[in-house]
Amino acid sequence: MRYLHTMVRVRDLDAALHFYRDLLGLVEVRRKDVPAGRFTLVFLAAPEDAHNPDAPQVELTFNYDAEDYQGGRNFGHLAYEVEDIYAACQRLADGGVVINRPPRDGRMAFVRSPDGISIELLQKGGALSPVEPWVSMPNTGAW
Repeated sequence: MRYLHTMVRVRDLDAALHFYRDLLGLVEVRRKDVPAGRFTLVFLAAPEDAHNPDAPQVELTFNYDAEDYQGGRNFGHLAYEVEDIYAACQRLADGGVVINRPPRDGRMAFVRSPDGISIELLQKGGALSPVEPWVSMPNTGAW
């Protein structure tokens, strides 16, 4: 398992970049604009990690539609890359953890910690072939 990034939702992308990049000193390492999904993702790293694609990052998520982030909703999730997403989800499920967003696509799943922190699991490399029971498993709760 490898720690990937922490996601933070932001209301004003320019103001957030001014804080994280211009004042705090983080470096923008990549950006993904998704007009169809109505969001932009900006990944930032510490200056000494900016050229290391394996270094942990902060993901700023800017949703185009206004939303009031109450109750910590602006903090999104922790993300971890796993060797086998199906084995990781099965281990968690066997331990009593609810799989909120099953890995139907063989690539991504979400669970919650006992304190309600959303955890994203991402398959290392390419997606695995979709298999049951994950393909048919519905989403549960929020992540």
